[in-house]
Amino acid sequence: MKDAGLTTWIDQMGNIHGRYERSNSTDNALLIGSHMDTVIDAGMYDGALGIVCAISALKVLKVTGKLERLTRPVEVIAFSDEEGVKFQTTFLGSAAVAGILPESILQVSDKSGTTVEDVLKLNSFKATAAALGQVKYSPESVGSYVEVHLEQGPVLEALRYPLGVVKGIAGQTRLKVIVDGSQGHAGTVPMKLRRDPMVAAAELVVTLESLCKEPSRFLTYDEECGCFTEESLAGLVCTVGELLTWPSASNVIPGQVNFTVDIRAMDDVVRETIVASFSRIVMQRCDDRLVDCAVEHKHSAPATPCDAELTTQLELATRSAVSAMTPPSIGGGQRRAEPTPVLMSGAGHDAMAMARLTKVGMVFVRCRGGVSHSPEEHVAEDDVWAAGLALLRFVDQTVVAEL
Repeated sequence: MKDAGLTTWIDQMGNIHGRYERSNSTDNALLIGSHMDTVIDAGMYDGALGIVCAISALKVLKVTGKLERLTRPVEVIAFSDEEGVKFQTTFLGSAAVAGILPESILQVSDKSGTTVEDVLKLNSFKATAAALGQVKYSPESVGSYVEVHLEQGPVLEALRYPLGVVKGIAGQTRLKVIVDGSQGHAGTVPMKLRRDPMVAAAELVVTLESLCKEPSRFLTYDEECGCFTEESLAGLVCTVGELLTWPSASNVIPGQVNFTVDIRAMDDVVRETIVASFSRIVMQRCDDRLVDCAVEHKHSAPATPCDAELTTQLELATRSAVSAMTPPSIGGGQRRAEPTPVLMSGAGHDAMAMARLTKVGMVFVRCRGGVSHSPEEHVAEDDVWAAGLALLRFVDQTVVAEL
């Protein structure tokens, strides 16, 4: 960031900022960012790609002398803890900047009992509600937020196009289901007398899959709200990504089983109905199996539409960048780039939190095989170049004054 001519600092949630601001520019900043963290056993592009593209675009402006011609401040933010791996609550860094992070977040703990407050203090942050309040940006000081991110899906590769523009992000809910039974010896407790939380948990996992694959079996169409049409159910996905058992021994009937649930949908009414239906089913099935259950809501975020004007500007910038990188046709001159694909995002991004502060726009970058959250995650160098060039052209066209 410093090499790109930016003034840098780290805020009290661990976000890294780099900003360029002329003395006579308006206080209506363009924020560009993504996240630094990633998931367990991950690749190297998720999050970091967007930060590198933003810094490289501003460095080009510095080298070409255009940085001094910015009509408003431009700031790159490398957000902390977007994924929610440690504390099972996402967007800590961007939610703090957006001003939607509750004070209670400081007392949220990980599996070992370590709290957010503990981790912040360990890293020399003040870890107080007042300190986190200072991270918040006022809506009046921000004009827009733009994020570049790898697609994490196969659509762009199938279309054979390096970049896409995002029109909206699916809403998501994260749950933790706790199933308590009776711990016992695997060889001495008769099957009919068992209160086995593992079997109950297994049944609930399969039920969740059925609920999301065939929701019409469980839900009824509501004429008043128009819910559960084929269009509204598009993009509905449910995942159990983590399952923990205690005491986790081959010759012991477990005493407790916990598992996580991730539910996403483009339609918030659909998502909320699925969450409510699954929670109700959990209690019914647990009663049937004589085990005790609890459903904890860990995270919820509404579906986020991207700003129409920003989306149009990003479409023009990506088309221009791809056209510039396309080899000239046989007849001479540049080949006209095809229209930029416009996609929905099933994955969550910092833009979801930032949408509570300002209007947002996103650019997706093609990834090999649509694979992400994996060591196999890969983005071609030319596609990284295209993304950086598109971001450069967007900034050049929207916030750089003409001579």
